[in-house]
Amino acid sequence: MAAASPHLVLLQNPTKLTSKTSIFTSIPTRNAPHFPPIRSPKPLSITSSTQLQDRSAIALSAQSSDRVFNFAAGPAILPEVVLRKAESELVTWRGSGMSVMEMSHRGKEFRSIIEKAESDLRSLLSISSDYVVLFLQGGATTQFAAIPLNLCESGDDEVDYLVTGSWSDKAVKEAQKFCTPNVIWSGKSEKYTKTPDFDSLEQNSNAKYLHICANETIHGVEFKNYPVPKNKAEILVADMSSNFCSKPVDVSKFGIIYAGAQKNVGPSGVTIVIIRKDLIGKAQGITPVMLDYKIHADNGSLYNTPPCYGIYMCGLVFEDLLNQGGLVEVEKKNIRKAQILYETIDKSGGFYRSPVEKSVRSLMNVPFTLEKSELEEEFIKEASKEKMVQLKGHRSVGGMRASIYNAMPLAGVEKLVAFMKDFQARHG
Repeated sequence: MAAASPHLVLLQNPTKLTSKTSIFTSIPTRNAPHFPPIRSPKPLSITSSTQLQDRSAIALSAQSSDRVFNFAAGPAILPEVVLRKAESELVTWRGSGMSVMEMSHRGKEFRSIIEKAESDLRSLLSISSDYVVLFLQGGATTQFAAIPLNLCESGDDEVDYLVTGSWSDKAVKEAQKFCTPNVIWSGKSEKYTKTPDFDSLEQNSNAKYLHICANETIHGVEFKNYPVPKNKAEILVADMSSNFCSKPVDVSKFGIIYAGAQKNVGPSGVTIVIIRKDLIGKAQGITPVMLDYKIHADNGSLYNTPPCYGIYMCGLVFEDLLNQGGLVEVEKKNIRKAQILYETIDKSGGFYRSPVEKSVRSLMNVPFTLEKSELEEEFIKEASKEKMVQLKGHRSVGGMRASIYNAMPLAGVEKLVAFMKDFQARHG
């Protein structure tokens, strides 16, 4: 057996933090990619007993000894501070005598939960009163149908799509049932490793909207800026499921932003839709009631029983993100985590390889392969023994994938990097 590499020391004893140090302490980002500055909004002044304890006041190590580092793409890791808070309120929520799972969605207790969740999300993303926030069900995949049904008058209406990976490809295929989509750019021929040059796009001026997937979870491609829609209504629609609330976003540039919660902001079962008010109320006559945005907007996301507990969990996550200083600070941490992982891949001499063009590499989902593909199964097996799980790549592309969402602590990425270096030393 090869001698243990120096990286094994860090692997066996990853960074530990004291109770006086937040596991989300701001990380210097010198030499990190530049993003346009967006002011971090101040939380709305809502006073209640719902606030999470300050992270620094909770005696948590970088990761509790009985928990793994979960690199799953979704459902994904949740902040431990949020899980602890939910645990403390599981049986009885704040003096109500019942669990959130037992509440009437029309009762005052749950209304306070969903209203605060919306308020905190509006603070995080500076969402103006020109937009409605909806908490729905059915995953982002259901929105592939809901969007053309609500924005197109008939199946003859044309829409533009950019296809940068599997999820935007699925969105086009579903839209074909309810409109006439035009794929004005596709990265399929290059195995979805880049985004288009916006200036070269031939947009249709008659298109009802331009659709993108802001971050492709499977292929690890992320838009660092966004195309300007040239359709008459200037409507840009974005699936932000896997990078939602991972960085500041100028919501005013979009007609609709939608996202499944199960990657960055909550458990599976909640779908968040942010829609400009002037786009509501134009659904096709064939639109099912549960896909009609006006129905949900008019009823405050309470037309039928919503995923109450999931919304409650999203609210705790939003509050935690605000406690960290908002999305400007969250983005800094995400840049740092991605930076050290990509550097390890790039400096491995080809032992590890990232297929994605450097300028559009995702901060959330990092796919990579091994030069010796026969070692991939051993890599995943050994990583699991070290309590790092769900590193196997999507079945459609193979290889490995590390999803390093907001809730993944820096210590988790540092441990993965140490393992990767040790694995290369033994097998390179």
